[in-house]
Amino acid sequence: MQNYSKELELLANTNQTFEDEFYKYAKPFEYPKGESPFFADELLKYFYIIVDGRIKTYQINFATNKEQTIFVYKRGDMFDVISLLDNQPHEVIYEVLEDCKVLQLPIERVRYWLENDVTFNKKFFPYLAAQMRHTEELVTDLALYDTKDRLINLLVDNLNPNKRFKHNLLHNLSNSEIAKLLGTVRHVVERTLKQLKADNLIETSRRNIKIKNFQALLDKTSQMLLK
Repeated sequence: MQNYSKELELLANTNQTFEDEFYKYAKPFEYPKGESPFFADELLKYFYIIVDGRIKTYQINFATNKEQTIFVYKRGDMFDVISLLDNQPHEVIYEVLEDCKVLQLPIERVRYWLENDVTFNKKFFPYLAAQMRHTEELVTDLALYDTKDRLINLLVDNLNPNKRFKHNLLHNLSNSEIAKLLGTVRHVVERTLKQLKADNLIETSRRNIKIKNFQALLDKTSQMLLK
């Protein structure tokens, strides 16, 4: 079990008592790409930490089939934080983007750690703050900026290690998945990428976007914030 979760950020610099208790309760699961294995009622009982792979959480308007991706979780990420905190169902959809490994923990045990373990608190609350910041940025981007501005911002944030939920986010993502991150549709993303290529700012290949002029993109985000 310990090899399965070796070097998880949650366990870095923790004391032996916490690690022993963590391994006592953690149960490993694996899910293939394309599955939607997590449901609101189950997430009232269990809490998950990703060991490998990526899982997205999103909302969908079934009348229009429009999707909005909220988070793409990767190694070290935890869910569902909202159900953990308020003990209420969280009506979002989960989908496995890449074959993944997760650790399942009883949610009541995680609540116990949250209330009683200083080590866990020091890991959990900065993570919660990062989630809140990401959600605030998502709302702001959708409300204030057009698709081109949002895409440029995402390209810049993709290279920023301080952006936990955006750093390396675009690796191996299709244009359709990028569109769902931006609250738009695939053909709009493809048209915008074509414009950025024409401006000699990026290069594209299959599921890969390479920035050719980072400073020019960065200048565009600075101008955006001054609008």
